[in-house]
Amino acid sequence: MSALATTSRRVARRRRKAPPAHVRHGRHARRWQFALLILMVPFFAAPFYVMITAAFKTPAHADVLTMWQLPHPLSFDGIREAWSKLSPNFVNSVIMVVPATVISSLIGSFNGYLLSKFTFRLSNLMFTLMLVGMFIPYQSILIPMVKFLQFVGLYGTIPGLILVHVVYGIPITTLIFRNYYVSIPRALVEAASIDGAGIVRTYRSVILPVSIPGFVVAGIFQFTNIWNDFLFGLVVIPNPTIQPVTAALNNLSGTQTVNWNVVMAGALIAALPTGLAYLGLGRFFVQGLTSGSVK
Repeated sequence: MSALATTSRRVARRRRKAPPAHVRHGRHARRWQFALLILMVPFFAAPFYVMITAAFKTPAHADVLTMWQLPHPLSFDGIREAWSKLSPNFVNSVIMVVPATVISSLIGSFNGYLLSKFTFRLSNLMFTLMLVGMFIPYQSILIPMVKFLQFVGLYGTIPGLILVHVVYGIPITTLIFRNYYVSIPRALVEAASIDGAGIVRTYRSVILPVSIPGFVVAGIFQFTNIWNDFLFGLVVIPNPTIQPVTAALNNLSGTQTVNWNVVMAGALIAALPTGLAYLGLGRFFVQGLTSGSVK
């Protein structure tokens, strides 16, 4: 009898230790997903590998036949030449992207605050119409945009390009902050109103201090889009000397004698800020995207 009881206890312990079937199935599926991701890594990494290795090659070795070979000898001539040609335009991009990102994020933050905490007539319609701006193709507004910039005297200038990116960035930043502010309790706004704070003061003293995750998400999104933009930079500023770095990179590859090590070095320089932004702030970007859902 005691032997039977011992055997029963052992079987019960084994059953308790064995994970359920759905857990085993989930683990098996995750292993296959992980293996598939590993197989896909070379396809995504190959262009970066070619760009980085070609940037440090000599002109004679930066061609199709040797693109998979490591740079030998290691050369920094392409980096130096590309930087000498792109550095003024790189500075132009910095001058453009910083104020455009900050201003569009601030406007989107205030819009999101109003649309999430104050219900007024046609507020939903206004929000919907604002979101329509996200889906308007760039090409469809080029002519009226240029006419307007010429009318206000900003065509061909960096401030004019900043204005374009600010206006085009308002819909997405409004959406980001509106969804983020929905999770903030309305009682905070009501308490500030009872204390005598108006709309602007409530925003400045109550809403703005808890908006850091939203600003991280909107800032990275806007910084990436504005820095990588090519069409607006080419159309709004015809003068190559004050164009952003993306337009200058196109001019660099459009010359008659193309040194591909210089072109790849220029692409590496142009892509470096956005890459560093994601590497340095990627964790905060993900936290900002999910913070509103768990607040």
